Amino acid sequence: MKLASVAGLVATAWVLVQGTWMPQITGVPARLRGISAVSDRVAWASGTGGTVLRTVDGGRNWAAVGVPGAQQLDFRDVDAFNDKVAYVLSIGNGEASRIYKTTDAGRTWTLQLANTDPRVFLDAMAFWTPERGIAFSDSIDGEFVIFAVEDGRTWTRIPSDRLPRALPNEGAYAASGTNVAVHGDHVWIGTTASRVLHSPDRGRTWTVAQTPIPSSESAGIFSIAFRDALHGVAVGGDYKEESAAIDNVAWTSDGGGTWTLGRGLTGYRSAVAHVPRSKSWLAVGPRGADVSHDDGRTWSPFGDTGFHAFAFAPRSRIGWGVGDRGSIARLEKF
Repeated sequence: MKLASVAGLVATAWVLVQGTWMPQITGVPARLRGISAVSDRVAWASGTGGTVLRTVDGGRNWAAVGVPGAQQLDFRDVDAFNDKVAYVLSIGNGEASRIYKTTDAGRTWTLQLANTDPRVFLDAMAFWTPERGIAFSDSIDGEFVIFAVEDGRTWTRIPSDRLPRALPNEGAYAASGTNVAVHGDHVWIGTTASRVLHSPDRGRTWTVAQTPIPSSESAGIFSIAFRDALHGVAVGGDYKEESAAIDNVAWTSDGGGTWTLGRGLTGYRSAVAHVPRSKSWLAVGPRGADVSHDDGRTWSPFGDTGFHAFAFAPRSRIGWGVGDRGSIARLEKF
């Protein structure tokens, strides 16, 4: 559904009790909403104006590797697997919703999902492997629209008779590319109606659960993440009220069957990420961030630096946040 300047950011490192944000130069004016951290050295970012960025040196240098001719597209999600292989997803009605893939570090791109249905609006995607993934669209006529790929090339729509019925106008907020989460064979999808779709078998069967996060035309779940098959966190709020924090985080310890409200977020949050090898979580939004050390039950402020999206590198406490006007910062010493 529907930088301060770079120089200023480079001049300042935001030092926090539990970590340090280190601003990095990108040289692009785009609003960045997608980030995928492959390792401490390799990461990919995406955003407006067909922007795709890639670093292979920990963020000292970011190279533009966007899709040729895609300047009108808004890439809200990027999922990368190494320094060469990545997928990007663009949002928008009809043909604007697309998925591209590169296997040569962005030198060339293949259009894999060339949507032509004017009612489809892609929101986000996630992958189990470089070949197997899933993408979510807003619903159409009471039916959820979910695409899957099993060979790294061909995307097909999951038959609607496998899926729960959608509520009127139920979809997802394409805010950070993180409203779809996978772990093991599981996949969870957070919706605008503050519900969570769950499949334990890579999309063959599905259930749906209601969370206590309030929903409206501008509020609901914006991001969801799991640290294992049982423990997960969903965050959101109202993007029109960025400073408000009213019941906008929930946690689960039973795989998403039931959800309980957490406490302490200090504003609307568009992305949540699990801190590897811990029970800690980091949630970010345009006006700040919060951290939880008890699996999402309670939260405390983590500075006032804002980002649209954030990702930790696997098995690492180093990650990147992305935001407006090409802003990227690396989180260190967390």
